[in-house]
Amino acid sequence: MSGDRAAVGVRNGRPPAGDDGLRAAAFTPSHRGGDGPPLVLLHGFLDTWRVWELVLPALERRHDVLALTLAGHAGGPALPATVDAATLPDAVERAMDEAGMATAHFVGNSLGGFVALQLAARDRARSVVAFAPAGGWPAGDVSYRGLLASQGELQRQARSIAPHARSLLSTPEGRRRATALVTEHHEHLPAELLEHGLVGVARCDAAPLLEFAAREGYALDAERITCPVRIAWGTADRLLPWPATAERYRRDWLPHADWVELDGVGHCPQLDVPLEAAQLVMGFTDR
Repeated sequence: MSGDRAAVGVRNGRPPAGDDGLRAAAFTPSHRGGDGPPLVLLHGFLDTWRVWELVLPALERRHDVLALTLAGHAGGPALPATVDAATLPDAVERAMDEAGMATAHFVGNSLGGFVALQLAARDRARSVVAFAPAGGWPAGDVSYRGLLASQGELQRQARSIAPHARSLLSTPEGRRRATALVTEHHEHLPAELLEHGLVGVARCDAAPLLEFAAREGYALDAERITCPVRIAWGTADRLLPWPATAERYRRDWLPHADWVELDGVGHCPQLDVPLEAAQLVMGFTDR
């Protein structure tokens, strides 16, 4: 990263842990590092920018990377009084403007993948790589409301166990329980990163986002997306099972995207198989 560009959030390193687990200061709005064409990373619901931590070293060798925490999530911008379809992409655009990025390559996971595609429809994206983007339920299918309800329950559970996160994650069994919904492979994941993620789930301002999604669903101006798009989906995804929750993307919105199936991979490839995830990104942004 060139010396005339100021760091945003925490640069090239992890925030410090406090004696009570992870203190509020450990949750930051963003990370910036590397040199090259701009690349914006957007995490999934309840996560923070640090979900990308294992792929950052590879991506930063080729890109000026801005990893953002979405509005309403731990460390991210506060949500406005009224949440609507523009709330999350508007906040990302403001962060891009502050970083001097008129356009960028985007990588998003789950909710972040959907937001990345919203920004592509606003002509802010040079390309998009979306890992299991949310919103792909068939038109008229309201089964997504069940997932939203389960996400609310997951957060309630996280709030009850967050004070004991370090103890819970000190055992292989605890780490497996904490990652079961998002990865198939967890042995390589640092306990400190998992602790951060669990506490971040507890601290997310989830209710307004869940209420809006349950009420309004997901709408995408797909016809306005003109940049190259790659969609990668793990066949072992437990949150957004493949291929049922990708149907609207495949049939209606983005049938001509570059589609990649990740055999035996869960919902978060950047955690599950970070080397492969980074290669999928760089092999697309280099085109």
